[in-house]
Amino acid sequence: MTVNLAQLRAFLAVVDEGGFSAAAPALGISQSAVSHAIAALERAVGSPVLHRTKQPQLTTFGARLVEHARAAVGAASAIDDLVAENANQPTGTIRLAAPATVCQGLLPDLLTKWRGDFPGITVRVFEGEDHEIVEWLAERTIDAAVLVDPDGHDGAEIGADEFRALLRRDHPLAGEDVIDIPDLDDDPFLLSDGGCERHIRELYRRTTSRLRPTHRVREGATLIAMVQAGIGVSIVPSLMGAMIDNRVVLVPLKQKLKRRLVLTGPASGSWHPAVTALVDATRSRA
Repeated sequence: MTVNLAQLRAFLAVVDEGGFSAAAPALGISQSAVSHAIAALERAVGSPVLHRTKQPQLTTFGARLVEHARAAVGAASAIDDLVAENANQPTGTIRLAAPATVCQGLLPDLLTKWRGDFPGITVRVFEGEDHEIVEWLAERTIDAAVLVDPDGHDGAEIGADEFRALLRRDHPLAGEDVIDIPDLDDDPFLLSDGGCERHIRELYRRTTSRLRPTHRVREGATLIAMVQAGIGVSIVPSLMGAMIDNRVVLVPLKQKLKRRLVLTGPASGSWHPAVTALVDATRSRA
């Protein structure tokens, strides 16, 4: 005969409630059922666990058993909670938009974690410029987004990256520990014509230099290719490191500026339950 959870629960109820009659309502069974459960436990373990006095007392063996009984019942309850939580996990397909640097630098790891934590959720990724993503979210063309430095959105920060100089590896400044933006004035400047422009203009406002872009480039891959070809230099988010090869380098700037990356749903109205689950999980992990 083996010990079962019903016997251990009855044992703990008698100990905690102070008697067989008090244990019965706590367990939702009759006093006779409590007595039978304790008797079955004692047969299973081959030793008395309680002294049958007016207020039952633990035997020497019972005192040793009670700690293990609590651990076993606690573990079983934890498993029940986990099963219930898993059964109630949200499901469905959500559309998530993010800038290109986030899609390449942060989302792969996040998608892997979400797939493990929420197997019932499918995430479809859409890449876009900052302003496009804001519009898509407002129009509910997408269910969730990674926004850059958002205002008025509840959400979870998934990262923050600094802006850095992007140079060809053989550029004279490529080996520097840090670059002062005015030191780039002698090179043609390639300005990212996407969501980073406002950040780059803010960086230049902190210097004595004027931003005079020679080329305005929309696509990150095009900008990288132009720097690789020696056409000019640029300033980009550090997450672009996931997109470059050893022909170019990212060098920290003397002028520091970070952008916040926030996973969120629409600013108004209800969110898809799966979006809420992903945001809450990301916030808890952070």
